Amino acid sequence: MRRLSRLEGTGGYMKGSPDDFIVEEIAPSGTVLEIGRRYSADELGMAASADGRFSTFVLQKRGWNTIQALRAVAKKLGRGFRSAGFAGTKDRTAVSTQLCSVFGAGPEALLAMHIKDIAINGAWRSDEPVRIGYLAGNRFTITVRDAMKPGAAKAVDEELCGVFPNYFGEQRFGARKNNFEIGLAMLKGDLEDATMRFLTDTGNETNADAVAARGRLRDEMDFDAALGYFPKHLKYERQVLDRLALIPNDYCGALRRLPRQLLLMFVHSVESQLFNDELELRVKGRELGPLPADRVCGANALGFPDMSKIATAQTAQQGMRFIVGNMIGYGTERINETESGMLDELGLSTESFRMKAMPELNMKGAVRVLFAPYTNLSLKPGVDDTLGFSFSLPPGSYASVLMEEFVGNGVRGPTKTL
Repeated sequence: MRRLSRLEGTGGYMKGSPDDFIVEEIAPSGTVLEIGRRYSADELGMAASADGRFSTFVLQKRGWNTIQALRAVAKKLGRGFRSAGFAGTKDRTAVSTQLCSVFGAGPEALLAMHIKDIAINGAWRSDEPVRIGYLAGNRFTITVRDAMKPGAAKAVDEELCGVFPNYFGEQRFGARKNNFEIGLAMLKGDLEDATMRFLTDTGNETNADAVAARGRLRDEMDFDAALGYFPKHLKYERQVLDRLALIPNDYCGALRRLPRQLLLMFVHSVESQLFNDELELRVKGRELGPLPADRVCGANALGFPDMSKIATAQTAQQGMRFIVGNMIGYGTERINETESGMLDELGLSTESFRMKAMPELNMKGAVRVLFAPYTNLSLKPGVDDTLGFSFSLPPGSYASVLMEEFVGNGVRGPTKTL
């Protein structure tokens, strides 16, 4: 992804440990869910219910991703994962807070539970679950280590003028970085190719046993035998293999053995790559302001994009400065020339996102700002070439993408980098 900043940046790396990457969710009321602080429904402007069937709670975790943490919480409560709800996902290599909910368990049980590196910072009964998108944003506190030029951060900030390219981060495309290829095969209706890519792709696979198993299956194509040698930790792959061992050509049924959330990620990755590619062309051409054919929106009270009011560039009111781009789906009506060309190159159309074989994965499309704001930036030089960053981002924007602007192409650290 091409950076917007043309400066060198600070250099360095982040996520040396979870404590180097703190994410505090901003509740819909605008309240930041601070690490280590207890909250009530009233403090967050939420409605509690004495006999509600759900419990809403503030989850704090360290070294867990959101899905894994909620699985552990639900299991401790004797509930299934589907009973849990959350507003947004948070990284594993982080200390984070977020609003969540669980069906059929009381707040007392939540507050009494003990799980390593998980805390419940308040819980109350509610009539409704917490759903995806029920947040105002996130506040980040990030430590960059081995920063060669810490003073460059201020210059980058002045150049960016408070906005950065709203790319989807690399985590959107999967640990093996093949979500896009799997999703593209699904959208083209080639479920066999999608399934085999999921099972046998070895690019970016780090486990030697998994590499060997995937390679052997690709060579032998014996699903029944593969169940005997595929590593136990590849539980999703084994679920797919189990179906194919029973009915070898049922690739649709095999994919349906995967969680719907994972299947949706495959298709979302195609939408995301199209968005990233178009945005990168805008950055490369320095087309940073609204073009005549663009749509725009204004800002809410936090300074984040207000997507409830979208206008064309020609009819925009004063203050509507955020450019709105497409997340392409079957319902997308305003396809521009660039998007049309990209779809043609991939052999897709908007109708491709209406999946006849798996209609539960249909993608209607959505909108997303091309350049997102960051607010309340604070820079704190530390000892031993460390540099602290604090800022807030709108929902769905990636801190790792903004940090690429500040860190640039400098020294990469020995641990997980940007």
